[in-house]
Amino acid sequence: MSIYAAVPEHQRDVFHEYVSYAFAPEEGPPEYDPEEHDTPRNRLGSMRGIYDDVDDLESGRDDTGVVRFADNADPPAPRAVCKHYWFRSRVRGQLHETPGLSAVATPPEHRRRGAVKRLLRGSLEEYRARGSAFAVLWPFSYAFYNQYGWDTTNEYLSVECTPSDLAFTRDRLEHEGTYRRLEAEDCSVLDPVYEYHASRYDLCLERSDAWWQHGIFERWTTDPFVYVWERNGEPAGYVVYTITGDWGDRTVQVGELAYTDLEAFSALLSFCHGHDSQAHTVTLRLPVDTPLFDMAPAVDDFEVTRKTGPMVRIVDVERTLASLEYPTAHSETHELTLEVTDPLLEWNTGTYTLEVSAGETTCRRITTEAAAVDPVTVDIATLSQLAVGARSASALERAGKLTNVSEQALETLETLFPARTVFLDDGF
Repeated sequence: MSIYAAVPEHQRDVFHEYVSYAFAPEEGPPEYDPEEHDTPRNRLGSMRGIYDDVDDLESGRDDTGVVRFADNADPPAPRAVCKHYWFRSRVRGQLHETPGLSAVATPPEHRRRGAVKRLLRGSLEEYRARGSAFAVLWPFSYAFYNQYGWDTTNEYLSVECTPSDLAFTRDRLEHEGTYRRLEAEDCSVLDPVYEYHASRYDLCLERSDAWWQHGIFERWTTDPFVYVWERNGEPAGYVVYTITGDWGDRTVQVGELAYTDLEAFSALLSFCHGHDSQAHTVTLRLPVDTPLFDMAPAVDDFEVTRKTGPMVRIVDVERTLASLEYPTAHSETHELTLEVTDPLLEWNTGTYTLEVSAGETTCRRITTEAAAVDPVTVDIATLSQLAVGARSASALERAGKLTNVSEQALETLETLFPARTVFLDDGF
């Protein structure tokens, strides 16, 4: 019998071995070195695994139903592992529990036996017990996670140019400002800039000091430089970057760039331009609504690649739809009936009525026969995109992802779930 359980501390070496083989097999058989690998960043999050034949080793279950092994237990190696990060993100103006699923790995001897499917289901059961609304992940394969109910949150732009291509930004600065390099313990300086940035993009994560220090100021291999640009003594923008390559062929790789206004954006790009004596290339990771191309005098100087970002799925349809903030007037009443399919979770598959009236929202599961109108048919992945605002109802209907949609139902969907600007960019 398979059991979803917390990976015990003494199996950190096994967890490291599985994840290393899954994501960096070219480096050869991994060896776990606590001094090298037992870092604060690696200790972020909670390790989970799928185990077989360990019933007699349980010490019990925690409040979320996760199996815990007795302290003196020595369970066999798990069949598959993953890690959970306990995030919150802002969706449609409100914070929701949004755990991040990461480091999903199975050694080759246990693959093609359903271990990862059981791991995903166990993870979602834990998320549900914790009251989570959404679950997010960065996929190694879109198709793999889409079959289990996840879909894309947002795309992003990878922009490549030379430092000299950014020279135009120097003429856009009205204030001299100052650049200052920050250490991890200075992370609170960036809070007001990040809060402004996060207010513009749904699904941006709420960042704790621990995540700032070990998730942003630290990276898996090379820790980045972090600089803040201050105007009149106040932070107005910051940039997180690394420099790769050798002399004569270096690249400034900007992993995060946040700002409060266009002048601060220009100041950060000007900072990158200032590396023209050191680097041959600058790469920028930007949201698709970046103002860069409106500002640049020669947009064809930039090589732009549009890339697929992370993925999201609803954990519990009834609870999540009831918890969202809907943009309707208090005098309006909107009703919608949805028939939802979920390939992984039977508690989501069914027919639901959603009613938003006078500022009150109810979502309840009903029998198909009890539906007052024919329900709109939607799978959980599509409903997840609709819920977070990643795509509009009209776009999804045109793509054939919403079916049995009457004109009235489409109008209601557009009213309740208007598209939002979504940009989840944190790596985990």
